[in-house]
Amino acid sequence: MINGIKRQKPELLMPAGDLQKLKTAIRYGADAVYLGAEDFGLRAHAGNFSLEQLAVARELARAAGVAIYLTLNASLRPTEFAALEDLLEKLKPLDLDAYIVADPGVLSTIRRVDPHRAIHISTQANSCNPRAAEFWRQAGANRLNLARELTLEDICAFAGQTEMQLECFVHGAMCVAHSGRCLISAALNERSANRGDCSQPCRWNYQLVEQTRPTEPMDIEEDFRGTYFFNSRDLCLVGQLPELIGAGVASFKVEGRMKSLYYVATAARIYRDAIDRLWEDPTDLDPVWREELEKVSHRPYDTGFLLGNDDAKIHPSDTHYIRTHDFVGFVQRDETGLWVEGRNRFLSGDELELIGPQMRQEKFRATKITDLDGVALPAGNPNYQLRMELPDWAEEGDLIRRKRPEGI
Repeated sequence: MINGIKRQKPELLMPAGDLQKLKTAIRYGADAVYLGAEDFGLRAHAGNFSLEQLAVARELARAAGVAIYLTLNASLRPTEFAALEDLLEKLKPLDLDAYIVADPGVLSTIRRVDPHRAIHISTQANSCNPRAAEFWRQAGANRLNLARELTLEDICAFAGQTEMQLECFVHGAMCVAHSGRCLISAALNERSANRGDCSQPCRWNYQLVEQTRPTEPMDIEEDFRGTYFFNSRDLCLVGQLPELIGAGVASFKVEGRMKSLYYVATAARIYRDAIDRLWEDPTDLDPVWREELEKVSHRPYDTGFLLGNDDAKIHPSDTHYIRTHDFVGFVQRDETGLWVEGRNRFLSGDELELIGPQMRQEKFRATKITDLDGVALPAGNPNYQLRMELPDWAEEGDLIRRKRPEGI
């Protein structure tokens, strides 16, 4: 118990960048998903949801017992509140489970237009202490996403001094900024990260120029690729979940509304298994979890600020992603049976691996590849619709991956 509140198993909160990713997050174990409407979120280039798509998403989630949280966490300008109020009125019939906000003006507008809606405070609010949590609670918020700069010691102290539900990021991309509040994109490219339009200049290569020698740029070379001193490592806290569960964190959030279907499925199945097993036995850490997360495209993993690291580990030497496996197929079903939607090229005879929910996975050979009419094919290619022999347990929504050859 924390502050007299009975502890519950932490929620797994997954990103849903579009309807297919929402279905995948649900199938692979999410307790809740977060997604964006067409306005007022912080992922302007994700596959955001129209009102009609939100209605479909709500029905799918409700049928599965999964909560939906809508991101309204952009910083608004004075002229935008009329449009926000109009959107809120249209959203009311959908009865979404909560709105995620960072702007006090947005929060107060929701309280007036839709006073019974639950409100979650975004990481963009930079909430680092229980007094900030109490401010948001008195304003009508129900949950707080912790600032990413907090250490485990900070989080334990935080949980003991607030009645708010606490949520924290456990996996995904990080910004070299205070809880994601970055001005580099706006300054260099007139695209504001705080309004969902980040151009990710933190991942660009930079040079140093001395004022009197503007035509003589100097490399501050970290490796042969160049200098990426704004670039952050990706967060991976699967190994620290026992401590975060013990601290009383109510929701574990995975970043990535713009990430791939394969990323959503892989992260969901791993963190689902980890939460379930560690809730029963905090010592039951499985090295397979980290091994599987390494098979998703990512920058080098790190624990961020959680363990109180003061070194520069969150600044790797380059911005290149680690890619050990390719997502090559997505299993679909129609009235004729199972078929595969090609996502990346693979050849007949290649060793592939089928993955599904509940940590199901099995290696197999690509054999008897045909198109939907039964015509033999030598390979599977992106956007092809094909049939092939699959393990007996294959089902719609399973994914097929292939280990990349060394050096690719």
